[in-house]
Amino acid sequence: MLNSNYLWIAFMCVITLVIMLLIMPGLIDYLHKIKFGQTEREEGLASHKKKNGTPTMGGLAFIIVPTVVYVVCSFFTPFKLDMNTMIILLAFVGYGVVGFIDDYIIVVQKNNEGLKPKYKYLLQSILAVVFFLLYCRNSTTDIWIPLMDVTIDLKWFYFILVYFMFTAETNAVNLTDGLDGLCAGQMVIALIPFAIFAFVQGVNNVACLILIVIFALLGYLKFNKHPAQIFMGDTGSLALGGFIAAVAMVLKQEILLIIIGFVFVAEVCSVIIQVTYYKKTHKRIFKMAPLHHHFEMCGWSEQKVVSRFRLVGVILAVLGLVLGVM
Repeated sequence: MLNSNYLWIAFMCVITLVIMLLIMPGLIDYLHKIKFGQTEREEGLASHKKKNGTPTMGGLAFIIVPTVVYVVCSFFTPFKLDMNTMIILLAFVGYGVVGFIDDYIIVVQKNNEGLKPKYKYLLQSILAVVFFLLYCRNSTTDIWIPLMDVTIDLKWFYFILVYFMFTAETNAVNLTDGLDGLCAGQMVIALIPFAIFAFVQGVNNVACLILIVIFALLGYLKFNKHPAQIFMGDTGSLALGGFIAAVAMVLKQEILLIIIGFVFVAEVCSVIIQVTYYKKTHKRIFKMAPLHHHFEMCGWSEQKVVSRFRLVGVILAVLGLVLGVM
């Protein structure tokens, strides 16, 4: 007989998916109506120019729906709001707000620069500090090293790790959001191992929350797959980066975040390498950065890049899962 907890999780996941499938067409129409459309960069790929005008800020749906579902269901299911789920939800919504401000400036105020980088980074940094302080009130500052199976107490150096996790991961996920279905699909793949880690650790509240977000993303992907009818915008990508960083922190899988999310890491590293090398030599290593655009410039179709990145993501997720449970 199935455990009632699993039935509740299945119920919450199905409800989340159904709501996403029902509201997305209306959201797309509304964003079209108020002209909240994507603006492709002038220096971008010619094949992406046709995406101009496609509604953006779709991340609002997969932030609000799973958040509301979890909070409402916490009143009558075994899955309650505790410190872990509160931190994860605050990171999810908090970084989503930063992304929303950026999107709003671009779309509504017609300023393609968006939120100035120094202000965006400041807001990301403030949130990272807040989550570190909240988390350390009820947890330790140690990290677990896979393979070696040892735990090291980093003490105040743990703050540096957490700060880097949140600021780097949010920007990495943000940079990955450049092709139809790429970022959301990659995030679904990356979150599955963390859901399993949560179940193994007996942290069922966190596992439930992760699965609800996964199902929200699956609903979003129906409309974001090629050719995309909607984009998540910085609203969605920064929120997802904050979400997975918070999940890795509360589950003490900070090291495995690098392995499981290495596609995100590779994307942000490609930009750093490209910019640094160009400033020194005025030459480029990649045909275009982030990395997914390099492969497009090499002649790969958008769908081929997405499918190959997903394959790599699956391999990394399996590797991370094996390292995490062995």
